[in-house]
Amino acid sequence: MKLLLVLSLILTAALLFVSFAGAAELAPNELGRIMILEYHKIDYPEERWTRTPENFRRDLETLYAKGYRLINLGDLLDRRIVLPAGTTPVVLTFDDSSPGQFRYLEKNGTLEIDPKCGVGILEAFFKEHPDFGRGGTFYVLPGASPPNRLFNQPALEGKKLQFLASHGYEIGNHTLWHANLAKYPEATVRAQVADAQVWIQRHVPDYKTRTLALPHGVYPSDVNWVLRGSAKGTTYTHDAVLMVAGGAAPSPYSRSFDPIRLPRIQAVERDLAYWLTYFDKNPLERFVSDGDPNSVTVPTAQRERLRDEFKAKRVVER
Repeated sequence: MKLLLVLSLILTAALLFVSFAGAAELAPNELGRIMILEYHKIDYPEERWTRTPENFRRDLETLYAKGYRLINLGDLLDRRIVLPAGTTPVVLTFDDSSPGQFRYLEKNGTLEIDPKCGVGILEAFFKEHPDFGRGGTFYVLPGASPPNRLFNQPALEGKKLQFLASHGYEIGNHTLWHANLAKYPEATVRAQVADAQVWIQRHVPDYKTRTLALPHGVYPSDVNWVLRGSAKGTTYTHDAVLMVAGGAAPSPYSRSFDPIRLPRIQAVERDLAYWLTYFDKNPLERFVSDGDPNSVTVPTAQRERLRDEFKAKRVVER
């Protein structure tokens, strides 16, 4: 048994070494595409919208070994991609504030984060791999029915939102109770967005969501209704609207980058495996950092794809 364990550890170390070596050899390409992964339930059993804790942990290990490094969605929107040369940014998002995403357990009279919930797994992974980065955007439902109302521990709603806001995570708007925005008039759409922010601010005063994930992936009749405006005395502004699917996102330096229609990859076994394999086989399609936040490195043949506002920035062609 001990021999098998040793052999397993040696094999794992070898695979990690090969993956790191491969990542370091990738030529910089900051016009490549970026995965925005979309998780829902972290629970049992593995299903269409459920990732088991073990599989979620495995996802993180695979991303890390393949040279992906975590950034927040806000960093992507701000083009604040500060990563080591040869690595690739990846963004994690979590929809619907289900219990397995964030759960507290009481042990000996004190509250501890459940090590098998999404946040618990992330916190452990960050501690073990601080160079992986820290982040994740949680699209919460403050007014939904249980079990999706703010992670389904009513007495701990505030504690959880405050933890997220103070530990490098982001809180996103997913409407008040997951409303299909295509079905409602302007006043209702705006109220759904504004009320969600009001509920979040009850626990985290002055916190303003920067992004909105569309319930069911459905846009309202006019996307401007969710981008900016006010309802019931509450003003809101969103810099991006996330779809429910669509594949890997364009680089934020690319002409094709559209924050109002930001695609995501559903983090289910088939889709995640497809895109990881795709970028393994097509490394030129993958965003690869040059390690210098003050420059944008692009393939010479693709320079015309660069957005005009970044041409004034130091562009390194290769």
